[in-house]
Amino acid sequence: MSKKMKTESISASTNQSMSCCKVESVVSIDDRGQMVLPKDLRKRAQIHTGDKLAVVTMEKDGKICCLSLIKVNEMEQMVKDMLSPVMKEMLKEKKGD
Repeated sequence: MSKKMKTESISASTNQSMSCCKVESVVSIDDRGQMVLPKDLRKRAQIHTGDKLAVVTMEKDGKICCLSLIKVNEMEQMVKDMLSPVMKEMLKEKKGD
């Protein structure tokens, strides 16, 4: 039987109008590699039993430094909207090196 995992709410956002890069909670990984998303977060994100989530990673110095979860049915447009400006900037910076 697995132990109940602890979650904590932490807010890093100082401006309520900002919606990017907010720490919503801290979750623990159990011995089977599983984590539990807090119920209030699942409700606000409209994540339901059986929903598929894509794990998107970002690397720095060859190591994964950031994980994001995106609902698969919303992923294509979201990825384009979120990553397109970042990728353009990264490519611009790389060309300048």
